[in-house]
Amino acid sequence: MEFDLIERVRDLTAQARDDVLTGIGDDAAVLTVPAGRELAVAMDTLVAGVHFPPGTRAFDIGWKALAVNLSDLAAMGAVPAWALLSMTLPDADRAFVEGLAEGFAALAAPHRVALVGGDTTRGPLSITVAVHGFLPSGQGLLRSGANVGDVVMVTGTLGDAAAGLRCIGTGRGDDLVARLDRPTPRVAAGGALRGVATACIDVSDGLVADLGHICRASGVAAELDPALLPRSEALRAMFADNDTTAFALTGGDDYELCFTLPSQHVADVSAEMARLGCGATRIGRIVAGQGVRLADTAGQWHAAAVGGWDHFAP
Repeated sequence: MEFDLIERVRDLTAQARDDVLTGIGDDAAVLTVPAGRELAVAMDTLVAGVHFPPGTRAFDIGWKALAVNLSDLAAMGAVPAWALLSMTLPDADRAFVEGLAEGFAALAAPHRVALVGGDTTRGPLSITVAVHGFLPSGQGLLRSGANVGDVVMVTGTLGDAAAGLRCIGTGRGDDLVARLDRPTPRVAAGGALRGVATACIDVSDGLVADLGHICRASGVAAELDPALLPRSEALRAMFADNDTTAFALTGGDDYELCFTLPSQHVADVSAEMARLGCGATRIGRIVAGQGVRLADTAGQWHAAAVGGWDHFAP
């Protein structure tokens, strides 16, 4: 049964690439890295009840398992190429595996991601994906390059996914739940930021927490104005302003890109992000010091509570 499932996954996710010499079916994949390119690699695990709630459709699990990894490549400015998929399943549910593979393939196809291997085993439901992508040599976006005086920007809108989690089971907020179930990895935006952004990260654990990672890696502080945070019409229509601000600051799972860059590049980057369809909003600045600070309504700055997701928080 295991090998039947593997064959079915291979059939549903087939994606031809010239750099895949040997894919699924052997003990290991044999792949070719183009000359003059560096290899970026990322891996994430999605666990039932932690990363997706009970009742989430198999298609959406497959989509999200790939999306969160492509988002990591996007934050590095990398172009996706290959993926590995490992499934831990309570039982050999063919319909579930087919649905998951179809969701995975639906996102893999437009990004030309070839599934080149993986594993299946029995146990509590969890899905692990590893992705590989290419970068021009020396042009990867890192967390450690932010400079005092840089502007802080973010793509898209923030807070929808966290609000979507709140909406599950209420019969409301379908647009928000969709953002939770099927995030859009900003791959094109990440590529456009190469050579312009000084630092970049994807917003997976919450804006304050993830921007805090940039601050620590770069040895700087950030000041954000909560009034500038981009929030969708769907979010604003369902929740009070204080709630939308909290979702945008500390809610995870948006998978937008938060990045820093010199102020002279803001206009050009804003225009390019608009052309790509995601947009980008200026939300703050990089200053000397440590941590993330927020402006209150009187214009005073206060240290932000870290918030965000922590797998091992008590």
